[in-house]
Amino acid sequence: MDNKSKQIGLAGTDIMMGKPISKKRVASIILSLMAGLFLTTGTYAQESKEAEMHKKAADLISRMTLDEKIGMMMNSTPGVERLGIKPYDWWNEALHGVARNGRATVFPEPIGLGATFDPEIVRKIGDIVSEEGRAKFDKAREMENYSRFTGLTFWAPNVNIFRDPRWGRGMETYGEDPFLTGTLGTAYVKGIQGDDPFYLKAAACAKHFAVHSGPESVRHSFNAEPSMKDLYETYLPAFEKLVKDADVEVVMGAYNRVFGESASGSKFLLTDLLRDTWGFDGHIVSDCGAIDDIFGGHHIAKDAVEASAIAIKAGLNLECGSSFRSLKTAIDRGLISEADIDKALEPLLMTQLRLGILFNDPDCPYYGIPASVIGSAEHFAVARQAAVESMVLLKNDNDLLPLRKDIRNVYVTGTAATDTYSMMGNYYGISDHYSTYLQGIVSKVSDGTNVNYKPAYTIVPTKDVNPGNYATAQAAQADYTIMFMGNNGTTEGEESDAISSASVGDRLSIDLPENQMSFFRSVVRMRKSNNHLIVVLTGGSPINLQEIAAGADAVIMAWYPGQEGGDALAELLFGEKNFSGRLPITFPIASQELPDFSDYSMKGRTYKYMSGNTMYPFGYGLSYGNSQYGDLTILTKKPKLGKPIDVEIPVANTGKVERTETVQLYVSTPNAGQGAPYSQLVAFERVTLKPGESQTVHFTVTPEQMKEFQEDGSTKLLKGTYKITVGAASPTQRSEELGVPLKCVNIKL
Repeated sequence: MDNKSKQIGLAGTDIMMGKPISKKRVASIILSLMAGLFLTTGTYAQESKEAEMHKKAADLISRMTLDEKIGMMMNSTPGVERLGIKPYDWWNEALHGVARNGRATVFPEPIGLGATFDPEIVRKIGDIVSEEGRAKFDKAREMENYSRFTGLTFWAPNVNIFRDPRWGRGMETYGEDPFLTGTLGTAYVKGIQGDDPFYLKAAACAKHFAVHSGPESVRHSFNAEPSMKDLYETYLPAFEKLVKDADVEVVMGAYNRVFGESASGSKFLLTDLLRDTWGFDGHIVSDCGAIDDIFGGHHIAKDAVEASAIAIKAGLNLECGSSFRSLKTAIDRGLISEADIDKALEPLLMTQLRLGILFNDPDCPYYGIPASVIGSAEHFAVARQAAVESMVLLKNDNDLLPLRKDIRNVYVTGTAATDTYSMMGNYYGISDHYSTYLQGIVSKVSDGTNVNYKPAYTIVPTKDVNPGNYATAQAAQADYTIMFMGNNGTTEGEESDAISSASVGDRLSIDLPENQMSFFRSVVRMRKSNNHLIVVLTGGSPINLQEIAAGADAVIMAWYPGQEGGDALAELLFGEKNFSGRLPITFPIASQELPDFSDYSMKGRTYKYMSGNTMYPFGYGLSYGNSQYGDLTILTKKPKLGKPIDVEIPVANTGKVERTETVQLYVSTPNAGQGAPYSQLVAFERVTLKPGESQTVHFTVTPEQMKEFQEDGSTKLLKGTYKITVGAASPTQRSEELGVPLKCVNIKL
């Protein structure tokens, strides 16, 4: 008997026995029945709409010629004019704002969003992306502009794991941790796709599936062969979460091979795992040119005909590229059938029907968003908030920061201070409003403050810096020198994008170019005790900070913060806002201690498996003031193996300014450090506290979060001692050396 029937039965029993029924009881029953009716009706309506649209897709396919079907399966589709289907290009980008399509709001690069540990702001950004995307799509359609980057299928987010700090595309990800990546990726997808039970505001895409994180130089020929343990523990969880929890509409295959099969033509990945095991029902697209790689890079097939047939048989629906033009020949050769084409095409038509754009669907609730939302003040405000939350304070000796606004003399140096490109990152949009770091600083200081600026050096090395140049002397004499160092898109990025990369977008080491370090050393050498040095780092990946941390009074990681980066940094520097960003990736001490870049084993990688070589740990970041963590308490009486465990911890703000603490919970299983991770993040919560305020944070650790992955990829709950740690960073030896609050309890199960 279901719950509704039980309640009806109980009510009837009360009446038959002559028992009075309270008004509260009657109201409860009525509300329950109404809710049940609503849910049943809503579910029926959704299923009815789904069935109606599947029927429509099938009917359209039955009326298309083979050439028309094939034309609909490459990213740039000509449409089918006789059926009323307009041209459409599936390729659009929106990694941190609508990209490559004119004016749009530009948010922080995803690695910066990872540093926020804030799913809510990531969801807001996704919602803004689809809102601006819808408005731009409507305007493009009015102009009969069907070109690339005008559509509503956004190939984002990138939920690959940032396993090696040298990877040029690591900036596109949310960091090194699968739980954090899956949580933020899910928020972004939900924001982009909206909350209608059938229609999509825009379509999000989980990429690149799977086991993809460099090196860029061999991505078209590389065969990734992780252990099954690493595959299921590290490389797949974020994708699974986006499919099951966010109902992501699109999944993009990767360039590389996985266990000998092209990731964009792998039956194991695309059909057995993605569709049959996880229940994915959207469409699958290749990375751009990846079908060519099947024969040209991986040499699995002899030509485009065989490669296209392999991809279709594996479960691919859409090619970014044009090799699928050979599908007709593949049918002639008997490699595939027209029925295979029909099966592959149907999910593509369903995506367009869910978007309401295959035809102008009057039932779609997302039409009519005005162009005035694009780059609106409200959207700029979210971009600034995200930038503020993303920046990480790594060092603040003697509480040098925040600065007073009436300081006498400040010297700003480094080309990134005025370079908007150092704020953009990868796959960026273009805004009509940018706040550079120099503008932000000047906007905050007193009109009586002396401010000077010289670039001193370029991000890309051109020649050795003269240690006695004008910039060195002025920097050494200023009361406060704010020096901008780091990387931008010319030194790190995707294959062929980073023109100054010696490794096709990747970095050979995490060291900064010598011209930057030479200038830094000269300033440190010449400055006096009352000359304070603040270093602001730009870039999307870890940097060797040994010398910089030793020579500077304060160090800030600003990432690629987007259009509002300058104002956001200034608000933090001068204390209008407090730092709350936390590192989403470990900053190693040196490149020499890292495993080989092409080794996809997780041994020695990320906070989970690194036993040393840590400069700043995952989850680390400072704020103004101090927080105090109380004792970690196990609320569950007599915890048992296989049952949830509830814990709580009081957190207090003992400082004089409001601060946001990112409270993190890690689990160490019985074999921690001996095949299992030293620890793994399973929960976190941002807690904002006024001065003197305290809050008790509650977490529930589920049995699923306590399982250990086995060598075959399966999981087991083991008897033994589990350690639960709650604190302000990952529980490493380096965290303890840095004085990070960490509270732990051992539980024998």
